[in-house]
Amino acid sequence: MQVRQVAVLGAGTMGAKIAAHFANAGIPSLLMDLDPVRARQGLEAARKASPAAFFVEKGVALVETSSFDEGLPRLAKYDWVIEAVTENLEIKRSLWARVAESAHPAAVLSTNTSGIPLSAIAAGFAPGLQQRFLGTHFFNPPRYLHLLELIPGPGTRPDLLDQVARFAEVRLGKGVVRCKDTPNFIANRIGSFFGATVAKLMVEQNLSVEEVDLLTGPLIGLPKSASLRLLDVVGVDVWTFVSRNLYEMAADDPWRERFRVPAFLQQLLDRGWIGEKAAQGFYKRVGPKKEIHALDLATFDYAPAKKVKLAAVDEALLIEDLGERLRFLVRDTGKAGAFLKPLLDDLIAYAEAMAPAIAHAPEDVDNAMRWGYGHTFGPFEIRDALAGKPPAIVARGALVNKNPGASLVDLGDGVLQLEIHSKMNVLSEDFVQMVDAGLAELEQNFDAMVVSARGDLFSAGANLMTVLLAAQEEEWDELGAMVHHFQQMYMRLKYAPKPVIAAPHGRALGGGCELILHARGVQAQAELYMGLVEVGVGVIPAAGGCKEMIARLKDPRRCFELIGLAKVSTSAPHARELGLLDKAAGVTMNPHRLLNDAKALALAMTRSYQPGVPRTDIKVGGDPGYAALKQGAWLMRESGYISDHDFLIAQKLARILTGGAHPGEREVSEQHLLDLEREAFLSLCGTRATQERISHTLKTGKPLRN
Repeated sequence: MQVRQVAVLGAGTMGAKIAAHFANAGIPSLLMDLDPVRARQGLEAARKASPAAFFVEKGVALVETSSFDEGLPRLAKYDWVIEAVTENLEIKRSLWARVAESAHPAAVLSTNTSGIPLSAIAAGFAPGLQQRFLGTHFFNPPRYLHLLELIPGPGTRPDLLDQVARFAEVRLGKGVVRCKDTPNFIANRIGSFFGATVAKLMVEQNLSVEEVDLLTGPLIGLPKSASLRLLDVVGVDVWTFVSRNLYEMAADDPWRERFRVPAFLQQLLDRGWIGEKAAQGFYKRVGPKKEIHALDLATFDYAPAKKVKLAAVDEALLIEDLGERLRFLVRDTGKAGAFLKPLLDDLIAYAEAMAPAIAHAPEDVDNAMRWGYGHTFGPFEIRDALAGKPPAIVARGALVNKNPGASLVDLGDGVLQLEIHSKMNVLSEDFVQMVDAGLAELEQNFDAMVVSARGDLFSAGANLMTVLLAAQEEEWDELGAMVHHFQQMYMRLKYAPKPVIAAPHGRALGGGCELILHARGVQAQAELYMGLVEVGVGVIPAAGGCKEMIARLKDPRRCFELIGLAKVSTSAPHARELGLLDKAAGVTMNPHRLLNDAKALALAMTRSYQPGVPRTDIKVGGDPGYAALKQGAWLMRESGYISDHDFLIAQKLARILTGGAHPGEREVSEQHLLDLEREAFLSLCGTRATQERISHTLKTGKPLRN
């Protein structure tokens, strides 16, 4: 399926963000609305959206705007027309009548409806139009939510469904779930029921807003937005519209009464307290410090949000395995169990009852809830977890070696995988041991190695606790040896006799970023947040990060800003712009395809790979360059932007980036820069301020500016 240009009808929240995501995939679009001003406003809203809709700012240039009157007659040049106007059947049908007059006869035609049956929209369409018409239900925000529900219309060609699914999975990075043409499809059908059940139990058990969100958030594998905070984000008006729509259309649903809008939601609607867009809903921010207040549903007054304490919850949070935690919670005889057991029981019962009508397989229901709502487990996975059934593990290859921090896996075709799987994928001694084992295997038995990581992030970096303990005990020889070991390990990866490929995703910070910098090839997942953030804990990158950046960028000021300000990329394309990724680095849109794409890159590199040798020709600026960087840092300190300790760190960083004390420019070796990194790292670890920063980060997960 060739998609060179798309047309998006409707520049509201969804339409503009869909156009933005096509731009992220490198595909130009025409974004239309009733008039050109509304279209431009929609694009501008997407440009300023938080979280960002575009990978990089220049992606905005791929979106052209126009009115319907101007744009619809030009539709013949577009390969795909996506309608994303308001959820009103008559508005949609009248717009499609105009599209039929000018769209290319081979163009894909799809609607982004979140719940209106395709059969109703397509009623009366000519047969040729029916064959090309389908539902493509993106979830908001399209860049971040993995799910795309694919719904056939009454006459959609099966081969077209296959082509769109393949394109969406590869180019747009979507997790495609094929749905039957039923009200609200799969995710919103199950999600609406879950939310309605939360509301029912909340009223019956007289629970507070804070209690409900505590019980329906990360505790049970849901996002931090939980239930009521989610309604504020989505909009109480939108949620009640979806519920009423479902009540009206699902006349044969045996649980239909569950979708009646409860009185407290109607009261919020009547008052206009519909969530974030009205500045208040279940929560609102009060005063200059934006203190969070929560709604009391008994009085409809707001008060400072309370930190809820439930003994069962505190105990459950100590249980790392989600399945075991859920089993513990439903056995609880207190408030948590009284709420969660009927909630999960009803969710499972509803999914079992509805799955045959709305989905092709139970796993489609689970995937829809995981990919569209961010649930860790779908309803059938919850059922299995409560029964004590372990989750299915997909084996990617034969296990070669393993320790608690990492594993070596044979991916086939001569490719070895080094997979990190420690807590937060921290790089500790276990990882070092497995790198050494992997390099030995690579030399003897494999043609290439791919370094990847399990879970939601690539790596949070080196083990800070080990660093802090060594510094507090003044074990400088041991700490210096540890840093040296990491430096040489990364150098061995960089100059391995066979190619080493990094396959990063999610966050790759500090030592995790340095690992990527030393790989000879990179296949990155598009959502990559990488950066050298060590200054936040009072040190500098000491495993070759400074060395790699000055060698790559050849611009000490740019490196100084990148490292000194702890800049983190907001996507893989942004990492390219920052210089953290080479322009030749591959980008994979779909996280589930990352390892296969990295393996393909590794195999391609084996054909012409040359190991190379450590460089001795890195140009540095010496004392004049150091003076210029120090002057910039001094001005920042004098202006109050940085502290005295930040200024000390900046001076250490400047010395490394300019090659150490020397009267002028010269060429130095990689090892020379590594030695400077190690010396600066150890000296900073000896300061009280740096030890305070490391300790604070370990306790809170946040940086300390002291």
